Amino acid sequence: MGLSAFKRALWVFHVATGSCNGCDIEIVAALTPRYDVERFGIRLVGTPRHADVLLVTGPVTRMMAERLKRIYEQTPDPKAVVVVGGCGSTSGVFYESYNVVGPVDRIIPVDVYVPGCPPRPEAIIDGVVKAVAKLEKLGAKV
Repeated sequence: MGLSAFKRALWVFHVATGSCNGCDIEIVAALTPRYDVERFGIRLVGTPRHADVLLVTGPVTRMMAERLKRIYEQTPDPKAVVVVGGCGSTSGVFYESYNVVGPVDRIIPVDVYVPGCPPRPEAIIDGVVKAVAKLEKLGAKV
């Protein structure tokens, strides 16, 4: 399945749960003219209530755990969760830190992991495409 399989715009909401911002910068890079994900119909939205996909970066801090659950619940079904970077997958260098409750999958279900520290924009785009495949299996018209 490729990007040509999109039937409408895919709306993505970005959540930083305690990251160093390396992954966040790479997400912004995917929006710049060099990669221009909007030409494929991938749009960053300002509210989880409009999102199809949650892009989550960083390990989950104590202050963000409940907020992340709430954001996940506010996202309409069917939805997909993409964890960007090693810290969201394993807590990375923040593993067993006093303020970190763990990787994202301890708080909400995760569909796609994008490895790297930070991952390249191409890898992030590939992760979103894999999320589209998951949504299509659930019968969403993406």
